[in-house]
Amino acid sequence: MPVDWIIIVIYAISTIVLGWWFGRSQTTAKEYFVGSGNMNPALIGVSLFASLLSTITYLSIPGETLGKGPIFLTNYLAYPLIYLFVAYFLLPVYMRQRVTSAYELLEARLGLSVRLLAAGMFLLLRLVWMSLLIYLMSTAIATMIGIEGKWVPYIALVTGAISVTYATLGGLRAVVITDLIQTILLYGGALLVIGVITVRMGGFSWFPGEWNANWDEQPVFSLDPGVRVTLVGTFLSVLIWYICTAGGDQVSVQRFMATKDLRAARIAIAIQLSIGALVGLTLGIAGFALLGYFNVHPEFLPEELRVPEAADKIFPHFIAAHLPPIISGLVVSGLFAAAMSSVDSGVNSITAVVTSDFVDRLRTKPISESRRVWLARVIAFSVGAIVVGFSSFIGKVPGNITAVTNKTVNLLTVPIFCFFFFALFVKFARPAGVWAGAITGTLAGGLIAFSGPIFGNDPVTGTDPISFQWIAPVTLVVNIVVGLAVSFLVSRIDKRSDIAI
Repeated sequence: MPVDWIIIVIYAISTIVLGWWFGRSQTTAKEYFVGSGNMNPALIGVSLFASLLSTITYLSIPGETLGKGPIFLTNYLAYPLIYLFVAYFLLPVYMRQRVTSAYELLEARLGLSVRLLAAGMFLLLRLVWMSLLIYLMSTAIATMIGIEGKWVPYIALVTGAISVTYATLGGLRAVVITDLIQTILLYGGALLVIGVITVRMGGFSWFPGEWNANWDEQPVFSLDPGVRVTLVGTFLSVLIWYICTAGGDQVSVQRFMATKDLRAARIAIAIQLSIGALVGLTLGIAGFALLGYFNVHPEFLPEELRVPEAADKIFPHFIAAHLPPIISGLVVSGLFAAAMSSVDSGVNSITAVVTSDFVDRLRTKPISESRRVWLARVIAFSVGAIVVGFSSFIGKVPGNITAVTNKTVNLLTVPIFCFFFFALFVKFARPAGVWAGAITGTLAGGLIAFSGPIFGNDPVTGTDPISFQWIAPVTLVVNIVVGLAVSFLVSRIDKRSDIAI
């Protein structure tokens, strides 16, 4: 409908204008990257949520609960532990340091090579992450407007261009403000889907009263590593992922540095987790609503979407085909917003890392603050172009959105955090041990992520022999054990060398 497109265009133009508005007065790199370090903690908390939610989560949670079952929603039981660990163990250490790039913290303790390795792994992580979410958003919009897959790269180009433009112009302050707007839109979109289904079905009869026939077996725990999802595995995976993201990802650390002090940073993480649980549970309920609606009205669901593998596409299909005009435009804007909120955050964080960890650290001649800001903007535009190009290859990774995310994006999250674990909490850590831990941990995670192509799929189920839910726990254990062992050996050799001298 034309009115839906008008809503989307107005939203896109508004974000660019907002970026220009905040960018007019920015003259220093500190203002561009961390908003001068005194931003409202509530806004930072919302921005943390919006940045890490993205289109990936916005589409994957309804598809997961609709097509696989509800156990994934139990990950929110880990949130209180996440808050306690991050707020009272990590943040007191991090907030004593006021840095632009999180990876500056590594050089003083472990040397330049570890700093550059961590920064390089972060760049790879976020480039793949942004490529994935742009691909998913573009595919979803193509499904909603009923066009062929050949148009997906063009949708990705438009989305990337808009996100990069306002993030480049306005810096972190523009990113944080637009994240608030985008959070309202995407949450409103989920509520609208639930509301429309409830009205059409005359109540909450769509809520599942028993285990649905098309859901997977999802036990509390299983000794079979190939079981796709268990309650214990989900809990551990989310607990480790969130802690590692908060403690090692520039997207998170940069926002903590944008707050005034430790108390403000704690407020920010509390708001992030609270909103994350609220929106995540709402999206899961939207999946239940879609399942109940199409169980009652199977004639409304196209034949190609009736297979479990297509569950991720049912949410965008309902938005396009079953929501009234204007409402569908608002929900599509929410989907668009989810992608943009992550792209803008990723672009800003990547630019901060490239500028601080590579350009500033390795150059020999100083440059003015105004030139640094313009250099950052050039880097941001370049990042956007790379991401749009990478998005064309993401569709080749097998699995639904949840599985693909864990196999690609989350593969490097734990190794990056382990750099900070060794630098800040292990006094005898040595660069050789940290390198060894990072390499072996990443290899272990990769073997699990792609266990199907490497070792062969399960002959009965056709799935990976080792479930993606074990990527984070195994990577963490291998990384830390190997890192500690090698560091201990090297430290003993160093001591013997000192004695000999």
